[in-house]
Amino acid sequence: MSTSAIEKQTPLEKRWPTQNPFHFAVFHQNAYPRGNGKLGPSASLAQRNLGNDVAVKDGFRMYQGLTVPGFPAHPHKGGETVTIVDKGLIDHADSLGSGGRYGNGDAQWMTAGNGVLHSEMFPLLDDVDENPFELFQIWLNLPRASKEVEPHFTMLWREEIPVIEHRSSEGQLSRIRVFAGDVKGTSALRPSPHSWASDPAHEVAIWTIDQAPGAEWTLPAASPGINRSLYFFAGDELLINDESIRQHSALQLHPDRELTLKAGAAGKGNRYLLLQGKPIDEPIADGGLFVMNTDEELQQAQEEYRRTELGPWPWHKPDPTHPAGRGRFALYNDGREEIR
Repeated sequence: MSTSAIEKQTPLEKRWPTQNPFHFAVFHQNAYPRGNGKLGPSASLAQRNLGNDVAVKDGFRMYQGLTVPGFPAHPHKGGETVTIVDKGLIDHADSLGSGGRYGNGDAQWMTAGNGVLHSEMFPLLDDVDENPFELFQIWLNLPRASKEVEPHFTMLWREEIPVIEHRSSEGQLSRIRVFAGDVKGTSALRPSPHSWASDPAHEVAIWTIDQAPGAEWTLPAASPGINRSLYFFAGDELLINDESIRQHSALQLHPDRELTLKAGAAGKGNRYLLLQGKPIDEPIADGGLFVMNTDEELQQAQEEYRRTELGPWPWHKPDPTHPAGRGRFALYNDGREEIR
């Protein structure tokens, strides 16, 4: 039996490798310039492949946005999406009639179920200074029994997201934000009545971990058979049980072992994303935005979208933004509103 805590190590690329039940994970980082007064960038958009601008130019991307960066209306079906915004803001709108503005530590959880359209645009509200932006997008599969549930949208506000702070013997801080799962008795918020991932029996965990230089924290063990990935995406060196990792990597960890994570003493500290969960023991037909069990079901889902667009779109355009003067808020399809 190997004594290494690491089952597999893969260099980080644009799209991070995932393990069942996750099927997509990516980290977006953009140095957006000051805004132009219309929620877009002040910089010229010439020489960009607008509508599919995913190459970094002048430090940022427009993605599918034509005037405001972001992702205009697009579908999801058969899975759950988790969007964590560390820096910057997102304007959300969906086919349920829900909308909102969130970011700077907030997260959004959407159980897509039998199908939903949503748009996520990145308004550049600061017209004086730059608009730095950091975002995790994480997608989970749903089992067959949950693929036809009604879609549901929930905002997870930074003021309510559980945070664990642990200081090493010499005072260095490790900070763990718990978006899903349980860390030594500290449990995440429940995002949706139909969320497969929020059922404790499935041991799904989504945590971000920030460590000061030299900080040390013990990652608790999970059950055998759980898939556990640690993404080391910022920092100079990570020690896992004294095994040195110097390259930013996706690390598949042995789940049933307690592991010590220690940031190297140099630099500004380390940042990680941890994803874990019980694999869904079913066939997967992964169409990206649609994730079904068979190729036939995937084709049916795609045809349904072409035929119906998954219901009416209640917004006046496919890339709606909210008024510049609005702060963080969520408007739900039952008329309930949260203002932060």
